[in-house]
Amino acid sequence: MRLGDPRLLEDLKQLGVEVRPGERLADWTSLGIGGTTDLLVVRERRYLSELVQRLRRAGVPFRLLGGGTNLLVADGELPWVVLHLARREPTVSISGPHVWLDAAEDLGRAVTTCARANLGGMEGLVGVPGSVGGALRMNAGAYGTEIGSLVRRVELLRMATGTLEQVEQSAVRFGYRVSSFAPDDIILGVELELVERPYAEIVERIRAANVKRRASQPLNQKSAGCIFKNPPGLSAGRLIDELGLKGFRVGDAMVSERHANFFVNVGQASCADMLRLIQLVRERVYRTYGIELEEEVILWVN
Repeated sequence: MRLGDPRLLEDLKQLGVEVRPGERLADWTSLGIGGTTDLLVVRERRYLSELVQRLRRAGVPFRLLGGGTNLLVADGELPWVVLHLARREPTVSISGPHVWLDAAEDLGRAVTTCARANLGGMEGLVGVPGSVGGALRMNAGAYGTEIGSLVRRVELLRMATGTLEQVEQSAVRFGYRVSSFAPDDIILGVELELVERPYAEIVERIRAANVKRRASQPLNQKSAGCIFKNPPGLSAGRLIDELGLKGFRVGDAMVSERHANFFVNVGQASCADMLRLIQLVRERVYRTYGIELEEEVILWVN
């Protein structure tokens, strides 16, 4: 979608918004897939509520893009613009075991910053790609750690009301790759309570997590992480692997030969290729095991 109204463009400039016309979202997603639209980089968060209201008054649909690492975006000209929060400095503030993280901060970088302050508890998340805000919305987890278990409070903008709120952990429900935030809540930051540990111990835990990740995941290929959630008590990757589907492909979309729950873009895969691959794998699993796999990857396809 293109913002053609000169008055709206001037309004956005006054609100500290940088408009990048005709951006390829393929350049903003770890899968390297996605069509074109205008990208709005939000630098002044104090105007965020007003920005949302002006876009709505102008009838401009929008979506919020974080790190783009757990996302499959449609091809072609997209019917909405994209908001992207610039990082707010400082992105990490530490007071004892309590850490405030900006939602736009890279999750892995946050883990290592906290480690240098002798604060652990996040070690398993060091290789999980994406932003802190995205990790909270999906309750990112790895190797026995889920970010939701560390939360004390969350700062967010309720787009339904246009109000900024500080939400305590007790008011948020976290589950397996899910949270209770409303779809149109914009997460701005979070306070975590971490564990004081010697730096050397934290580094060793980070190293162990990285060794496991490098041994089992296609880190040098374009992917969106796990495509499917694990069914209760089971592994989606193992189910797919047992069907002999590693290397199965539709166009340039392929089931990873290293981890069967990672689907990779081995060239110029389209969104249609990836969606077809997801559908075919899900059908094979259902026919064989009677299990309906649920996507973990976020779909921006309509």
